[in-house]
Amino acid sequence: MTDLAAFSADSSKLPVVGREEGLPSALLAQHYLNRELSRLDFNFRVLAQATDPQVPVLERLRFVAIASSNMDEFFEIRVSRLQQQVAYGLAARSQDGKNADEIMELVAEQAHRLVDQQYRVLNDLILPELRNHGIGLLQAHEWSSEQSAWARQYFTNDVLPVLTPIGLDPAHPFPHVQNKNLVLIVSLDGADAFGRRSGIAVVQLPRALPRVLKMPRETQRDLPIQRPFTLLSTVVQHFVGDLFPGMTVVGCVAFRVTRDSDLFVPEEETDDLLEAMRGELSRRNDGDAVRLEVGGTCTPEMARFLLAQFELQEADLYRCPGPVNLYRLGALVDLADAPQLRYPTFVPRVPPVLQGKLAEGKNSDSKPVDGKSSILQVLRQGPVLLHHPYDSGMPVVELVRQAARDPDVLAIKQTLYRTGASSPFVQALIEAARHGKDVTAIVELRARFDEAANIGLATELQEAGANVVYGVVGHKTHAKLILIVRREHGQLRRYVHLGTGNYHPLAAKSYTDIGLMTSDPVLAEDVHQVFQSLTGLGAARQLQKLWQSPFTLQQKLIEGILAEAAAATAGQPARIMAKMNALTEPHVIAALYRASQAGVEIDLIVRGICTLRPGVAGLSERIRVRSIVGRYLEHARVWSFGSQDRLYCASADWMERNLHRRVEVAFPIEDPELARRVRVECLEAPLRDSAGSWELGADGRWTALRDGARTPLFSVQEALMAGLG
Repeated sequence: MTDLAAFSADSSKLPVVGREEGLPSALLAQHYLNRELSRLDFNFRVLAQATDPQVPVLERLRFVAIASSNMDEFFEIRVSRLQQQVAYGLAARSQDGKNADEIMELVAEQAHRLVDQQYRVLNDLILPELRNHGIGLLQAHEWSSEQSAWARQYFTNDVLPVLTPIGLDPAHPFPHVQNKNLVLIVSLDGADAFGRRSGIAVVQLPRALPRVLKMPRETQRDLPIQRPFTLLSTVVQHFVGDLFPGMTVVGCVAFRVTRDSDLFVPEEETDDLLEAMRGELSRRNDGDAVRLEVGGTCTPEMARFLLAQFELQEADLYRCPGPVNLYRLGALVDLADAPQLRYPTFVPRVPPVLQGKLAEGKNSDSKPVDGKSSILQVLRQGPVLLHHPYDSGMPVVELVRQAARDPDVLAIKQTLYRTGASSPFVQALIEAARHGKDVTAIVELRARFDEAANIGLATELQEAGANVVYGVVGHKTHAKLILIVRREHGQLRRYVHLGTGNYHPLAAKSYTDIGLMTSDPVLAEDVHQVFQSLTGLGAARQLQKLWQSPFTLQQKLIEGILAEAAAATAGQPARIMAKMNALTEPHVIAALYRASQAGVEIDLIVRGICTLRPGVAGLSERIRVRSIVGRYLEHARVWSFGSQDRLYCASADWMERNLHRRVEVAFPIEDPELARRVRVECLEAPLRDSAGSWELGADGRWTALRDGARTPLFSVQEALMAGLG
């Protein structure tokens, strides 16, 4: 049995450390799985949805687009870091003992396999099935004469005026290619008007133009394609010769370069974080190249030429036997206008206790709210739990909107991580500020790929008179908190919302998350103290019910795990159930191994990355790890400690960044009925899922449970849509 004596049941002796302080010495590299390969494994599970005949075909196309988008971010952030480690000869090793060179080799092998599978699924399964339903993505040789005329007109009127072909010669070196922009490289024969014979030109496709184009249906014949589409790249490639009069096009290939997009701002040396972030955003298109994608007809010579331009190796080249950039192909899902080929429409529920309390939000005249008929009146009677997307996200928007219009509300405070470019929450906060209320917004400018949107929202809020704070230097503010202060009967009363997901209206419709609205004075005081620490200065605040990173969350979490171990050692029933997006933090993993050795039954539902190795004899044989991939993105973080009868929801995953480098909050669900509901809906029912569940083996491989499941299959997401709980 592995010696984990360093992690005794006395959790108060556990050090709270970060990644830089190393792994627990009692654990070996073989006890961990590789983080980067685990991330790629998740993309394979997403792509598997695209092969499921039970999933409507347009939704299967959406899963291909999601997998493509995930891969873009993986290369922009994770692969770019690995390449830097290789370039600088850094000797650091991952949890599983591999150095950057070894990881890069394995990542390239898996990533190429994933890309190959993406195109097989698209070309062999999805596009043929779409044609069977009358939806065709046409190549130029398939256009009818009428469609060819339309394409010619579109190219001449809408595309040609915004194209800038660049012929390569000493006066025109290879142009800068922006991150993920689609580009054509054209091989030419002949001389131009100046006698130049360089033979190569580059044409960058404008980002502003749509990539998927709806074509007119052929009217002369009864064709099976009722809804014809083509790609912008197909149109430009077909007519590209118009850009080079008098010359002959002998080859035209699409390519795309992915660049390092991880922004770096030295916060300790920055006087104005907003201005520093605004200036750094432009660098995202100028980072080092990390991947080159080329069309399937690209010759070996042209591929070598492009690799040389971007200083990449052969392993960084990805051949695409189909459209380059499958993410943009996802636009076809909506353009096809075929609801029968998508998931049936689902209308989220409004909890009965809140029905009739949302009408004020539909008024556009900023009518004051009657405190006796608002959501706050409901919260005075008791807490309200929302499980999105099965429960509507509108009550949370209405909570802020009604508070903005309530004459007795004095202050509103809210954290904003990812909210969307036109957030209803931001509009409500602006309205509150204009009504003279004290409004404080903690806007996280460093939310990756949402930086530009958040800069715009922060500016809007500041102009409306709100107090805007950008969080804490060195720590992203990832906690999901709303605090409302209201004068009632000559005293102040506080109301709060705590959540596991972002304040984003679209996320509330497609991500599974838990939200708690309450007027519990102790929780409200804790939330107040968190806001005080975010906006002010001073020592860490003492909280009564909340666990907060980077101060107490890791310690409390490990204490909870080891308390279960102590209970099992004493012969008492002990069980841990936990749901999260990712699990990588080595000290938490070590505590889980200790609990398993002590006899605790542990069920983990980890959507994405997991570096814990389950099912290892003498180490983790009582730990089971599942992942659920389905219609909705599993996003809730819920932790249950059985012998202690404690249930926590959180904004944090069990990762180093969440526990050490972010401001996160875990909050208890104390109402017995609400706690029962969360356990059933977020933990117990998902553990019965056989439709979208995968199980992680000790060898690091994921197995789809549906392959060995008896029929009928049980889908937890479908059950929750039907009202389970």
